[in-house]
Amino acid sequence: MGSDHCAGLVQDSLRRLPGVGEIRTSISSHQVIVQPSAGGPTPEALRAAVERAGYEVVSVSAEAPSEDAEVESAYLARAWRRFVIAAVPTTLIMVLMMVHMFVAPVPAYLAVIAILAFPVVFLCGGWATHVSAWRSLTNRTANMDVLISMGSLPPYLIGLVGFIYPMTSFIEMAATIMTFHLLGRYLENRAKGRASEAIRKLLTLGAKTARVERDGEEVEVPVKALSIGDVMIVRPGEKVPTDGEVIEGESHLDESIATGESIPVAKSPGAPVLGATINKEGRLKVRATRIGADTFLSQVIKLVEQAQSSKVPIQEFADRVTARFVPVVIVIALGSLAAWLVFPEPLRPILDWGAGFLPWVNPDTTPVILAILAAIAVLVIACPCALGLATPTALMVGSGMGAERGVLIRSGEAIQTLKDIRMVVLDKTGTITRGEPELTDVVAADGDDPAVLRLAAAVENASEHPLARAVVEGARARGVEVPPVQDFQSVTARGVQGAVDGQRILIGNRRLLEESGIDGLDALDDDLTRLEARGRTAVLVARDGHAVGIVAVADAIKPDSKAAVAAMHALGLKVAMVTGDNERAARAVADEVGIDEVLAGVLPDGKVHEIRELQARFGPRVAMVGDGINDAPALKQANVGIAIGAGADVAIEAADVTLVSGELTKVVEAIRLSRATFGKIVQNLFWAFLYNVAAIPIAAIGLLHPMIGVIAMVTSSLSVIGNSVLLKRARLR
Repeated sequence: MGSDHCAGLVQDSLRRLPGVGEIRTSISSHQVIVQPSAGGPTPEALRAAVERAGYEVVSVSAEAPSEDAEVESAYLARAWRRFVIAAVPTTLIMVLMMVHMFVAPVPAYLAVIAILAFPVVFLCGGWATHVSAWRSLTNRTANMDVLISMGSLPPYLIGLVGFIYPMTSFIEMAATIMTFHLLGRYLENRAKGRASEAIRKLLTLGAKTARVERDGEEVEVPVKALSIGDVMIVRPGEKVPTDGEVIEGESHLDESIATGESIPVAKSPGAPVLGATINKEGRLKVRATRIGADTFLSQVIKLVEQAQSSKVPIQEFADRVTARFVPVVIVIALGSLAAWLVFPEPLRPILDWGAGFLPWVNPDTTPVILAILAAIAVLVIACPCALGLATPTALMVGSGMGAERGVLIRSGEAIQTLKDIRMVVLDKTGTITRGEPELTDVVAADGDDPAVLRLAAAVENASEHPLARAVVEGARARGVEVPPVQDFQSVTARGVQGAVDGQRILIGNRRLLEESGIDGLDALDDDLTRLEARGRTAVLVARDGHAVGIVAVADAIKPDSKAAVAAMHALGLKVAMVTGDNERAARAVADEVGIDEVLAGVLPDGKVHEIRELQARFGPRVAMVGDGINDAPALKQANVGIAIGAGADVAIEAADVTLVSGELTKVVEAIRLSRATFGKIVQNLFWAFLYNVAAIPIAAIGLLHPMIGVIAMVTSSLSVIGNSVLLKRARLR
């Protein structure tokens, strides 16, 4: 299938079969996925239906097929071979024509060119074109081959009349039209390969073999033979065979294929790793956790293919036009033929005018020749392929660019919707913030912050509470020694206490310390209020009955959150934050990153209501960004749901866009990518419509030679593909 026009004809043919349900086509992978009902058509019936529409079927499979690179390269090689076989005799015909016209008459000229043109028009590529056209017509569908067949067969057959009655030869034209058609097919497929190379790249990224431990020995096995739980050995420079978890060793992994970021990521026991990422230095043992179609890379390929085979709402009008395109062109061609035969004299002034600047226009040509030239020109210059390629080629390039940058867009509809977004709603925990507590502040009454932190960390080290672990890890990160604690005791929901270096240490809220008779609390009141106003969880530290300081913990804001919000503002977007936190804590985070609106104290089931409220204000232009299971309903309610890839699988499944790395700046890249991709779609559709609307009438009034027309037809398709490939130059960061 060369374009969406072809895909539509294939769908029409398949829909006529009883028992056919959903049909999905993808011109990027040249696949048709059919969902038959019980007792529906057999694989042989499906194959026959597609072939009746004029298309070849490589294979029919009950399983989801992967793109076969060998089939693609063989098809491209065959297209090249057909063109070369046609180009050699056509070149000889052109040389003989020049000699015959401008040097000296060539003996038996008509017979020679008829023999040379016969394999071009009727054999090599011509035969396949005519068979496809015949099947298409008998199937009551009309593909591009119908126009080429009607544009090349009549000129050759009319040219044979010259053996009986002296007249202008059209055989040269027939051979040229078919040769340029074959060249166009080859160039189109080659150019489309560039547009869809993202899938090819992804398919080649995975490792082919894995080194696993079996009975105490290292054995090399194909990746397809891996099972969940297998322990894989990954040496420096090797690819991780499949998704897993590090159980031994430390290293840095290049995860750029997943996130688009080139900085290697540190990995140690317990860390998750993705298949196809590259181990930079250390030897790792990795336990396989996901294999086959469940791996990250397989899911990325599935999402990209899904996006490339999806429809964009703006394309609906183009689809309606292309569905009727070929029959309308045939009617126009026949109308042009009749007009020049019946009204040659009223139309001749057009030729007189055109002859002044178009060297191929000859006003003195007989009406019959003018009629034939005009009709053939209409047939060969019309190009439904340009219209059919406008959207899918841009989607191929755009979705591929997104995959390379860790931005996975599920559908063409999401691309069109995302470009118009005016309000972005951000979940707080795990989206704006890291989703895990971190030590942020240490305040000492006497100015000795490390001493206060040393005492707090010593006692908290005996606790398993997440806030306690944040204090301990913060102390170690600051190089503070954590001494042992004796007589540790937890005061439920209020604090902890213990002995450090013979001193009694109490850590907790003000109420606990007041009840314990701690003095010196008033001196820390201002600092305590200041920290809590900034959304920190602050606890007081007392030593031997006297308050000595404060340690504060907070869910740390991601490094890129502030820059991401600023970039959203630069795009003209409003930004809101939704959270279950209280108003004061939420406002502190919002003020720090520059958020416009705060929706605080929202329970998980209340997020959907908040999204609806914003949609009432902003219309269907609200995007939601989240990472948790409780975000899934809100992601579905939003006009575009954007899931942080590091979050829950449920959220990713509910979303229209997935950000693999979890960086908020990727939201901006996704919006810029959608705008750039949609811009290319609009450009492609505009030029394709303009070309056909302008070219067909020009051909019909006799101002376009068929040979020029077929070159213009090829150029129009290639220009659409080339314009889509230029999308790769778009700046997204």
